[in-house]
Amino acid sequence: MDMIKLEINGIQVEVPAGTSILNAAKAVQVKIPTLCYHPDLRPWAACGICVVRQAGSPKLLRACCTEVAPGMKITTHDSDIVRVRRTVLELVLANHPNDCLQCPRNGSCELQKLAADFGIRDLPFPTEVPSIPVDNSTPSIVLNPEKCVKCGRCALVCQEMQNVWALEFIGRGEKTRMAPAADVTLNESPCIKCGQCTAHCPVGAIYENDETRKVWDALRDPDKYCVVQIAPAVRVAIGESFGKAPGTLLTDETYAGLRRLGFKAVFDTNYTADLTIMEEGSEFIERFTQQGTLPLITSCCPAWTDWMEKYAPDFIDNFSSAKSPQQMLGVLSKTYYAEKMGIDPAKIYMVSIMPCTAKKYEISRSENMFASGHQDIDVVLTTRELARMFKSAGIDFLQLPAEKADSILGAYTGAGTIFGVTGGVMEAALRTAYCLITGEAQPPSIDFAATRGMKGVKEAEIDIKGTKVRIAIAHQMGNVEQVLEAIRDDRKAGRKPRYDFIEVMACRGGCIGGGGQPTGATDEVRKLRTDGIYTDDEKCTLRMSHLNPEIAKIYDEFLGKPLSEKAHHLLHNHYSVKKVYAK
Repeated sequence: MDMIKLEINGIQVEVPAGTSILNAAKAVQVKIPTLCYHPDLRPWAACGICVVRQAGSPKLLRACCTEVAPGMKITTHDSDIVRVRRTVLELVLANHPNDCLQCPRNGSCELQKLAADFGIRDLPFPTEVPSIPVDNSTPSIVLNPEKCVKCGRCALVCQEMQNVWALEFIGRGEKTRMAPAADVTLNESPCIKCGQCTAHCPVGAIYENDETRKVWDALRDPDKYCVVQIAPAVRVAIGESFGKAPGTLLTDETYAGLRRLGFKAVFDTNYTADLTIMEEGSEFIERFTQQGTLPLITSCCPAWTDWMEKYAPDFIDNFSSAKSPQQMLGVLSKTYYAEKMGIDPAKIYMVSIMPCTAKKYEISRSENMFASGHQDIDVVLTTRELARMFKSAGIDFLQLPAEKADSILGAYTGAGTIFGVTGGVMEAALRTAYCLITGEAQPPSIDFAATRGMKGVKEAEIDIKGTKVRIAIAHQMGNVEQVLEAIRDDRKAGRKPRYDFIEVMACRGGCIGGGGQPTGATDEVRKLRTDGIYTDDEKCTLRMSHLNPEIAKIYDEFLGKPLSEKAHHLLHNHYSVKKVYAK
C-alpha cells in the first residue's frame, strides 16, 4: 500500500494514499468540524465547514473530499479559518427555525452542538425561515423541510445506500428544499419507511413519528391490559441514550424499566424469533426437499418486503410467508396468552419496542396483521422513543435491578437473539435445519462463520452431511439488486437457481443499524452492537430455536405443528404487487 507523508498543523503524519485530509487529521488527534459529512457516505462537500488551508495556495480546501498529497502542509485551524466556519454556521442558522426546545433532536443535534462549540449567541444576518408544511403522511417518518440544512445526507442514503430514490433536492438556489421525488408526499413516494434518512440526518428535519403519548394514555387507561415486547437489537443500543458504550447488553434492565413504566407483562421478541425459525425453517425444508420454489427469501424485515412488492414483485413466490417475529408475538399475545391468562383479548394493548421505523408501518400493512380478530400490535415505539419514556418517567435506567421477561412469551435461545444482526436469521435457520435434516442433536459447530461480517453480500455453500445448501445474505438495500439480478439471469438461462436460501435486511448491519436506533451509528458502532448480540447468544444455555421448551409447549398446546392450518392463519402472511408511486 502506497503511503503519503504530509504535515498537519506542523505535525508529521503518514497515511495511505487516497486518505482524505479530514481522516488524516484524525490520525494526529485533530478534529475538523463537519456537518454534511458522514462516514457511511461518499464525501459530498455541501456545507463548507470543514475548510482547511494548504501552504502556498490561496484557496481553502474542503477536508472531507480532498485527498492528501505528498509534502502537503495543512493548517486546520487559525483565526481566518475559524471565522469562515463561524460565518457558514451563522448563514445556516439564519435559515433554520429557532425552536430547539420543541425539536426531536434537541440534545443530539449536530448543528446545535456546532453552534455551541463556536459560541454563537447572536446572528449578524436577518433570519428567513422558509414556510414549508410538515409531511406526516406515513405512519413511520415525519419530514419537516423547514429544518433542513441541505446537507444532502438523506438523499445520498436513500439513493445510493438504499437504492430507493424517495428523496431528492427540489428547486434551485435559495428555493432549494429536500422533498420526495416528483414532489409528492412521502406516503405516495417510493419510500419503504426504513428510517435510514432519520438515522443520518444531522438535525431534526426528518425523524420518527413519535407515538409515546399514545402509550402513556394506554398505560393510564384502567380498561387496557398493557403488554410489551422488545426486539433483539434494542438491548444492545438503548444504553447509548444513557451514556453507555454501544453494544452494552441491557436486556434485564430493559425488562425492569418497562415494568416501572406500568406494563403488566413484558415479553421478548426473541421468543417469536425462535418461533419464526420453526415456521420459516420448516417452510425451507419443505421447499428444499420437495422441489418447491427456490430460493426461499426471508421476510422478517418490513422495509425489505415493501421494497420487494414495489421493485421486485417477480420474487413474491420466493418470499417466505412467515410473519416477522414482531407480528407473531402480537397475534399470540391476543390469542394464546389471552386464553391462558383468562384475559379478554379486546383489552390487551400490545406495544412493540423496535429498532426500526418500518415496524410502525408493518402493524397495519394488510389484513393479515389483524389475525387475532383485533389489530395484533397496537403501537410501535423505536429505541429512541423508549429512551425518552424512561427519562420522562424519572427512571434511573442504569441503576435498575435485573429482572426477567414474563413466561409464556419471554424465553428465548441464542438463535432468537442473533436475529438482530445481518446473517443472524440465516445462522439461526441453519442451526435448526441441520438438526431437522440429519436427525442429529446439533451441528458439528453451532457458529456458522460464513453468515457473519459486514460484507454487503455474503455467499456460501453449507454442507449438511453431504447435502449442499447454497445461501446468500444481503444487508443495506443498495446491495440487494445484484443478488436478485443473479437469480433473474439463472431464470433467463433456464438454470437451477444458484441459491437455495437468501436473507435480506434493509439496514446496514441488520436491525442493530435500524432507522429507529440511537443516532450516530457508524460501522464502528454497528460492530460493537453486533458483538453485544453475539455475547447474548453465547450466554444462552440453549442456542437452537427448536430446543426452546416454550416453543415446544406452544405447538403442543395451541398450534399443533409447524405449518399447521392454525399456524398458517395466525403466523403467516401474503404479499401483493404495489406501485412504486402510490395514488
